[in-house]
Amino acid sequence: MTLLPSTPPRANPDDRWKFLRDVVVFQLKLFLDNVRGFALMPVSLGAALIDLVSRGEREGALFYKVLKWGLRSEAMIDVYSAIEHHETGDFRISRDYTVDGVIARLEGVLVRECEKGGTAASVKAAMDRAIDQLHAETSGTRNRARDVVVRTADKLRGKFDSETREKD
Repeated sequence: MTLLPSTPPRANPDDRWKFLRDVVVFQLKLFLDNVRGFALMPVSLGAALIDLVSRGEREGALFYKVLKWGLRSEAMIDVYSAIEHHETGDFRISRDYTVDGVIARLEGVLVRECEKGGTAASVKAAMDRAIDQLHAETSGTRNRARDVVVRTADKLRGKFDSETREKD
């Protein structure tokens, strides 16, 4: 008689099918979201160009209508709805590190430098300092991961350089 390794019994046999359904629906939603994003790029640029050429009820009226449509369609697709009944954990991101937050910080640096009458070199130096500060503020596991990528890229670069020298 042979003993087969036992697998722990599942609490609910329907969980597997719900999981597979969530995977398929998530992939469909990602596809729809990407199609939406791909369509929004030219439509929003077209709306912005029309707004620049013709005067509407307010500055950028058509562009902002497109943004509202994009927001509504994003809510309809609701890509991450599969986790609404799961514990999401304590993950919180500071507003300072969202795309809007980072752009606002860099814009602030640019505006201050321009108001001071800064040259292109001083503006570049100020932007570099701001980016370095962002990197320092977000150090930790992300920096370790970035360091691994940099080391790997350096090794590959060295390997390719040595192979190129050997061929010459």
